[in-house]
Parts: sequence; C-alpha cells; structure tokens
Amino acid sequence: MKNFRLPHYRNHVSRTFSFTLLLLLVSIVIGTALRFGNLTLKSPWTDEFATMVFSLGNSYQTVPLNQAISLDTLLEPLKPNPAAGASAVLRHLFDEDHHPPLYFLLAHWWTQLFPPVGNYVSLWAMRSLPALLGVASIPAVYGLSWLAFRSQLVAQLAAAMMAVSPYGIFLAQEARHYSLGILWIIASLSCLVVALQHLKHQKPLPLPVALSWIVVNSLGMATHYFFSLTLCAEAMVLIGFWVLRKIRKTSFSPQWLRIGSVAAGTFFGCLVWLPVWQASREPEMIQWMISSNGNIWTIVNPIFQSFAAWITMLFLLPVEVSARLVWIISGLVMLLFFIWVVPILYRGIKTQLKQSDTSLATGILGGFVCGAIALFFSITYLLGIDLTRGARYNFVYFPAVIVLVGAALAISWQPDWEIGRLGGKATVAIIWLMGFLSSLTVINNLGYQKYYRPDLLVSMMQQQSSVPVLIATTHNSLVQTGEMMGIAWELKHAINSPALPINPQFLLAHQEQEQCVSLSIPGKNCPAFTTLQQALAQLPRPLDLWLVNFKASVGELPTCFAQETTQSPISVDGYTTQLYHCGRW
Repeated sequence: MKNFRLPHYRNHVSRTFSFTLLLLLVSIVIGTALRFGNLTLKSPWTDEFATMVFSLGNSYQTVPLNQAISLDTLLEPLKPNPAAGASAVLRHLFDEDHHPPLYFLLAHWWTQLFPPVGNYVSLWAMRSLPALLGVASIPAVYGLSWLAFRSQLVAQLAAAMMAVSPYGIFLAQEARHYSLGILWIIASLSCLVVALQHLKHQKPLPLPVALSWIVVNSLGMATHYFFSLTLCAEAMVLIGFWVLRKIRKTSFSPQWLRIGSVAAGTFFGCLVWLPVWQASREPEMIQWMISSNGNIWTIVNPIFQSFAAWITMLFLLPVEVSARLVWIISGLVMLLFFIWVVPILYRGIKTQLKQSDTSLATGILGGFVCGAIALFFSITYLLGIDLTRGARYNFVYFPAVIVLVGAALAISWQPDWEIGRLGGKATVAIIWLMGFLSSLTVINNLGYQKYYRPDLLVSMMQQQSSVPVLIATTHNSLVQTGEMMGIAWELKHAINSPALPINPQFLLAHQEQEQCVSLSIPGKNCPAFTTLQQALAQLPRPLDLWLVNFKASVGELPTCFAQETTQSPISVDGYTTQLYHCGRW
C-alpha cells in the first residue's frame, strides 16, 4: 500500500508545484508586457535627465550659463562618454546631486550594454533597467506573501495585483531608482517577518537572516535616503511588538539581543551616508516640497494627495485626458469603485487579524503601513516638508500594501464568501480586471503623466513660430537645466518636421532664488533680465523669444513685443510660457 501511495503523492505534489509555478509565470508575463509596453512613449523629465547624465559619468556643469547655446550644446551631457568610469559617476553625483549612488552605478554598467541612439543615450535603455527591476518585484512580493502567510493563495493574489498595479507600473517606467528601492523594501520586510515569527516563539533569529537584514538595509540606504522611512516604520513595528509582550507580562527574551545587533549594524551601515547627505545640495533640490504657511490648502492638500496615491496603487482610469467628459466619468467610476472595494478589503483584513495563524503577519504589515503613513504626515505637518506632493515617495510602503490586499482578497476568494449577488471569486476577478485596465491607462499616457510635458510645449512652438527661436529660462539648479533638456529632447526628435523652429537656441540665465523676489521696479538690478537683454542684443532678427519658467521681472525689451494672445503667461504641464516677437533693428 505504501509503495502505491507514495508515487501518487509525489505526482500530486509535482502537479501542484507545476500549477503554482505556472500561475506565477502568468503574472510575471503580464507584468513584463505592461512594464515594457510603450516604454518610451512619455517624454523624459527633469529627474530622468539627472539619472541619464550622472549614470553616464557626465556633469551638468559643462552646460554654459548666461549665454545663448545651441540644442546640441545643451544635450551634450546626454552623450555616452567611453572615458567616464564609475569614479566619474560618483564624483559628479556627489558634487551636483543629493542621492546615494548605488542605482546610478548599476545604470552606468547597464547602459554600456546598449548602443547610443543618434549619438545620445538610449531612453529605452535607461528605462528598461527599472522596468526589469519592476518585473522582479512580482516574484519578490510573492515570496514575501508566502513567507508571511504561508498561503499560496495569498501569494498568488499579491503577485497578480503587483503585476497590474498602475502605481507599480508608473514607477517601473521611470528611469529612476524606485524599482530597486522596492526590492530592498521587500527583502527587508521579509527579514522583519522572520524576526517577529522567531520572537513570537522565543527562538533565536538565524545568524544568516540577521546578517542579510543588515546588508539589505545598508543597500536600501545606498539606493534612496527615503529608505530610512522604511527603517523607521519597521522600528515602530518592533517597538509595538515589544510593548504588547510587556503588557502581557511576557518575560524578556534574550533573542531581542540579536535584533539589537541588527539595529546597530543597520545604524552603522547607514551612518556612512550622513556626511554625503549633509554635503549635498539638498536645500535647493527639495524647495518644491516646502509647504507654505497660513494657507488652508497646506492642511487639506496632503490628505487628498495621499488619498489619490493610495487609490492608484490598485486602480486608475483616464483622469488626465483633455476631454472633460472622459475624466469626469473616469473620476466618478473610480470613486464608486473605491466605495465598493474598501469594505471588501476591510472585512478581509479584519478576518485575517482574527485568525490565529495569520494575525501576526497581518499585524506586522498593517502596523508597518500605518507607521509609514504616520511618518509621512508627521514630516509634512510638523516639519513643513510635504512628502505627499510626490506620489512616487510612497514606494517606501507600497509592497506591504499589495501584500495586505492579497491577504484581504484571499478571504473573498473563499467559497462561502459572497459580496451581494457576486461570488467571492467574481469579486476578486473584477478587482484584478480593474487593475489591468488601469495599467493600460498608465502605459498609454492617459494617467500618471510626467510632471513636465515638453511635447505639448514643442507642439505649441511649432504652430506659432516660423523664425529662429530663443528659449530662455532662469537657472537656479540642475532642475532648470533638465526642464530645458526636455524641450531640446523633443525638438531633437522633431528635427525632420517642416514646422520645426529654425535654429533653436537656449538661454539659462542664472540667478539665486531670492535675488529678484522683492523687486518693485520690473527688471531693475535683476541678473536674469540683464543677462536676457545682453543675449538678445547679440542675436540676429527676426527672432521669437519664448520665456519658459522665467522667474524674474521682465522690463522693456527693445524691438520685442508680446504676442497679443500671450499677454499673460500660458501654462503647459510643468511649463509657464510667454512669447515675444522680436523684429529687425
């Protein structure tokens, strides 16, 4: 009898493993297609240009300021430099930016595998690395889910939701470091789950896990400084677990000493970046996140911004299209869907908390998410730095949200679970389908559009300018250089267009941020305006002058007059413009 049943059991296990692997592969294939779909459709923006320039080992300081320069000169830092190695990446990154170097080094080696496109770095190559890392997050979140809940159902559902998450796809299609950061967060959370499982049973944390946790945390900080928020949220979970044990009068476990060793190792692994961070240009780069005082929107906006980011982790319909009727209907459908899905997820999480075998994992991940959100709001309201303005920063707790969603949907999947007239499985299928449709919204540029839309601005220039143009902006940091690079990049790709402005030139008029704020006489003693006057005096006529994000008072410009339709600035996603026609002397 044993000889008969053993092969049968082995065949059953083999079939189960094969089916499990097949389901995971389906999620990976779908996630891969979505993350690589239309990868270069959206125009690169300021942050992505920073990744390109520094990953190539180039510098922004080679771009001349306070003089008219050609399109090719402005885009020079985007040309691969065979002589630039990893040391050049580190040197320029530490001198000019405020991010740790790990991702930039990886991107440096990655882009060397791809040939340039028209002498410039390939945008597909730059975005393909985070897209690939985004694909890796699907099996990674599967592993975290299984480790936490020991449930194939939870793991498969979490992987399926990660595959179609519009927020996850948005981050994966950015030539930035967020996809890598997500992998470190998943790995760190896995260590946290293992640690608390061992503490619950008063077992020592295995040394390999402890060492891996320290390494992962150190690598996370070497990827993005906001990984520190992940570490703080994990610390809050550990403290909360310790407090609960004390309340229940559980004796102190010596296993906590190894947790303390992990904390100490992580602290020293992160401490190395403190002098680098202090020496960076952080004050200039985070100015856009500083909240204004005395404004009701300063209080209200973070709530709505956070709410919007949470929703888009699961679904996002075309709310950024120009057709008003479409985005109104999309917004209403999203609101109704949200009202329908929240009770489902709430009941699922509540049920998981009540079950003895899943309460610990649900409490760990739920506490982590709540702790991270509390940190975001504390920094926003107490320090006046609005972290909620950048939806991308929610990457520090995004994987945990997906695992919790998978755990909640696993309850709905049960045969005896019904939502109204819908069966539980039908409910899960509808939620996943909504995520899939939302992912199509993202990859077709109908949602999560880039913060800057130079493609729209260039289209406007092509329609209104038929003579040589000078595109001028005030320069304060590499952000403004990136804004102009976006326009130049679009113009370069439209070089064969008959409507392209002839010989476009650029002017980055440098001035410190506060130099022209309080001037009562337009243009008086304003460095940027003086530089503009000098540049115009050296250029032939006729000429069209486009002032783009020009943050300085503009006085009289001889022989130049504002176009009647642009007496007041026109805003195009990320750009505020004003057009002047300059005649002959």
